[in-house]
Amino acid sequence: MGTNKISGAEAVIRCLLEEGVDLVYGYPGGAIMPVYDELYKFKDQLHHVLVRHEQGATHAAQGFARATGKVGVAIATSGPGATNLVTGIADAQIDSTPMVCITGQVGKHLLGSDAFQETDIIGISTPVTKWNYQITEASEIPEIIAKAFYIAKSGRPGPVLIDITKNAQFDEIEFSYKKCTSIRSYNPKPTLNLEKVKEAAELINNAKKPFIIFGQGVILGEAEEQLKALVEKSGIPAAWTILGLSAMPTDHPLNVGMLGMHGNYGPNVLTNECDVLIALGMRFDDRVTGNLATYAKQAKVIHFEIDPAEIDKNVKTTVAVLADVKESLTALLPFIESKTHESWHNKFKELYKIELESVINEELKPTNDKGISMGETIEMINKHSKGDAIMVSDVGQHQMFACRYAKFNSTKSNVTSGGLGTMGFALPAAIGAKMGMPDREVVAIIGDGGFQMTIQELGTIFQTKVPVKIVVLNNEFLGMVRQWQQLFFDKRYASTEMINPNFIAIAEGYYIKAKKVTKREDLDAAVAEMMASKESYFLEVMVEKENNVFPMIPTGASVSDIRLS
Repeated sequence: MGTNKISGAEAVIRCLLEEGVDLVYGYPGGAIMPVYDELYKFKDQLHHVLVRHEQGATHAAQGFARATGKVGVAIATSGPGATNLVTGIADAQIDSTPMVCITGQVGKHLLGSDAFQETDIIGISTPVTKWNYQITEASEIPEIIAKAFYIAKSGRPGPVLIDITKNAQFDEIEFSYKKCTSIRSYNPKPTLNLEKVKEAAELINNAKKPFIIFGQGVILGEAEEQLKALVEKSGIPAAWTILGLSAMPTDHPLNVGMLGMHGNYGPNVLTNECDVLIALGMRFDDRVTGNLATYAKQAKVIHFEIDPAEIDKNVKTTVAVLADVKESLTALLPFIESKTHESWHNKFKELYKIELESVINEELKPTNDKGISMGETIEMINKHSKGDAIMVSDVGQHQMFACRYAKFNSTKSNVTSGGLGTMGFALPAAIGAKMGMPDREVVAIIGDGGFQMTIQELGTIFQTKVPVKIVVLNNEFLGMVRQWQQLFFDKRYASTEMINPNFIAIAEGYYIKAKKVTKREDLDAAVAEMMASKESYFLEVMVEKENNVFPMIPTGASVSDIRLS
């Protein structure tokens, strides 16, 4: 054996270390065992977290990526191990999360023979990955893993899956590693066209009612400072998509709130009154636009976007600025005139007052004859976090309440499943977020339904001692589906009522400190105790069973048809 020769499995670990990876999530099995054997040898340099289900590995890697801006890494074996990653991969794809998944595969000579635990994970994952590749020779490992990290992180980020046959893990190679910095015919960062920037500036400067809507692209492009500078110089009101939340502090005077189905009243109604709509790093998702036939038809639309596939896909643009958003906003700022748009701002304030009186006050300060509301629980967390926590929400009513009422002072603070809407996301994602940002408080906000989809990850918390705070808002229903059934299906609550177990006993079974709140007067002290805890903490809050999230844009309706009740 040559002195510089190492196995393919060791090459995998050395590649990860070369990419600066020090934390991976995964679950071992037969086809990936050689890599796990090397992980054991490198455990001082590369920390592996054993999850309780492979889906948990992808969501934890996502939480890590979203909170840190780095690439998350998940590892699994072949067959069911690989297919269990698919939900998290699909989630990462639609939410543009940089992730590299490594799966084991049967030996090259067995491919296509229906061998034990063989599935065509390349075929299965092709629609939901930014790129995937099957390695069948050890010599391919360094180049392909370098490519994987470059593709996952560059341009519009996304998940990459690398499938490695068992023979490629055992075979030996002369190891050398070169980071990937470009790939022929892959153009992740379009070249900025300054003429388009000037066209955009002219439209913005001449607008009487301009409106900025910003999405996660601002966070992914690290353009938060440029966004703030643009908003403050131009005086333009700005609203966010749920994945754009926290790109700008929630209490900024020019931050007018949330767009979309359960967003704030003003931003939705006034989308159909603005004369220039400036979209920054967002993709005009149907939950934001409502009925496209009636969406912002009066407005000239400027779209700042890195992915050419998103331009004119849903909303036709007047000016498209195709570039990295940080680069394009930096170029735009010198051309922008200083303004205040006071009368236009007053319209947002008037509509906010209507929403405050008819929705917000009722949600945040419910009367004593009503049960605890989800909104007041989020408000109580705000009181004790002072806007400095990372909030990781699952999917459902609690998610909408968390996104509507959470307070954030800094970016990368809102971690949630947006485009795919994956129940079970929050618990493992909170583990990843906390491990990625150990100095920040991480609070998972979960419904009683979603919690039970990945409840086994309490075992990961117990084993790793990761100090996440878990809040289950328990209304004994699949609340969001129930709300729709109430409003659109004559209260036929088909299969939405939950008969739940004793969550406190389960949490305590994993040696996690747990408390249950059923009375409003106990909420403050319980949240204070949870936030002060140096260890993981489980808090169950029994909330009102049939509380609804409003405002609401019914499916297929226009943003201006938003309902307050």
